[in-house]
Amino acid sequence: MKNFILPLFLLVIAPLSAQRDSILIKTPIYSCVYSEVLQQPKRVWYTVQCPTGSYPRKGMDFYIVDSIKTSDHKDYENNVWDKGHCAPAADFNCTRETLWQTFSYLNCILQHEKLNRGAWRLLEAYERELAKQGKVEVEIRVIYGPKATKLPTGATIPTAFYKTIKFGNKKEVYYFLNEAPKTTDFKQFKVL
Repeated sequence: MKNFILPLFLLVIAPLSAQRDSILIKTPIYSCVYSEVLQQPKRVWYTVQCPTGSYPRKGMDFYIVDSIKTSDHKDYENNVWDKGHCAPAADFNCTRETLWQTFSYLNCILQHEKLNRGAWRLLEAYERELAKQGKVEVEIRVIYGPKATKLPTGATIPTAFYKTIKFGNKKEVYYFLNEAPKTTDFKQFKVL
């Protein structure tokens, strides 16, 4: 009986340890480093493609990727966490295909609703305005501090975000705690 129980125990534990902490993902519109352990991205980078696009997002919602353990809709239910796009839908709404690619959970972060709908959204609009004049490259580094909370549903809530925007010969860096900000003025979060 002991010989039977030990192999069964190992089979149950093995899938838990098989979760990968840093997976490099490259899509046609963005790249990311994704953590199955956190069920969240650690870093996302992209170039704004459609600063004046207008393809409608009606009927689109986030979808899981079969080969990677991601967050899912349960992580965002009945709480203050929005399904925050890292590579913004509005930056890629040229076509249905490019817009749809932004709705992968690989591109989704647990982001405080007031941050996502306020200063963060306005910073995204700013990067699109810059892209009307030339190439704009963006990188988001997602920070998970030592006290980052893991939801009962499995995903870990980011502590903060660094967003770097490069355009022309300039570079701007913004830092946001993942909480309700005191202002929607994104310039107040500029650190470089």
